Amino acid sequence: MLSWRIGEVTVTRVVEMEMPVAYNPRRAFLAEATPEALREIPWLYPHYVTPEGHLRLSIHALLVEAPGLRLVVDTCIGNDRPRSLVGGQSLSTDFMGSFEATGWTRESVNAVVCTHLHVDHVGWNTMLEGGRWVPTFPKARYLIGRREYDHWSSDNDEERQVMLSDSIRPVFEAGLVDLVEMDHVISPEVRLVPTPGHTPGHVSVRIESAGEVGLITGDMVHHPCQLAHPEWSPPFDSDPAASAVMRREVFEGAADQPILVIGTHFAAPTAGHVRRDGAAFRFDGATSESPEG
Repeated sequence: MLSWRIGEVTVTRVVEMEMPVAYNPRRAFLAEATPEALREIPWLYPHYVTPEGHLRLSIHALLVEAPGLRLVVDTCIGNDRPRSLVGGQSLSTDFMGSFEATGWTRESVNAVVCTHLHVDHVGWNTMLEGGRWVPTFPKARYLIGRREYDHWSSDNDEERQVMLSDSIRPVFEAGLVDLVEMDHVISPEVRLVPTPGHTPGHVSVRIESAGEVGLITGDMVHHPCQLAHPEWSPPFDSDPAASAVMRREVFEGAADQPILVIGTHFAAPTAGHVRRDGAAFRFDGATSESPEG
């Protein structure tokens, strides 16, 4: 599995699933990202786009180990719950086996952050035991954005309410939730930064340690092609125009700086640096400390 060092902090990727997304003009993930348009961005190949022009996407959690902290950022889809994202089927992956292969245990996690409350970022908050949804990380504080929770808890969408009932409310009932602001400081090295647009309360995670800086994007950006075209917004962004503005602001701040950007849905190599490329940007993937296993 992939792992990176940022000063005294280690970030490790644990993959739940990888998804090549074919272009469908009737229901496009990114309407402008046609195979023809992607071919005009040669640095996307071979890591981020298939030879057929399919977007490579990854659904993974990121384990952040800092002094005194073991933090899980985004908890994927989770097993045993049908979701429209995966065709209405229930997943049955060995995600927890991969998680434990890192040397972490469920009980060793101090904190969990979901960058936002979409189904592919909250699933392993809980797991099914004896017909009940129980917290996967029983000793962790689940740091849920107050603005994000207030927004979605009043949403009447049926699948959203199912997600809240199986992935969010059980951790509230267990007394493990802290509702936090969008600039919450988790530890001296790790804090949240507001990046709204994809959702109203969306946050990214900034890491600063020993003079080094990293940024876990969340869904502020979904795919590296959006560096070449920050204006490309998916239809499921709450505010596509605002998300485009936010992306460009973040890329401007990171461009040509020694900031390790870790994409929450980026396929391997997943982490890298933002470089200026004409009027836009490109993504240079970084070498990890350990090979993909």
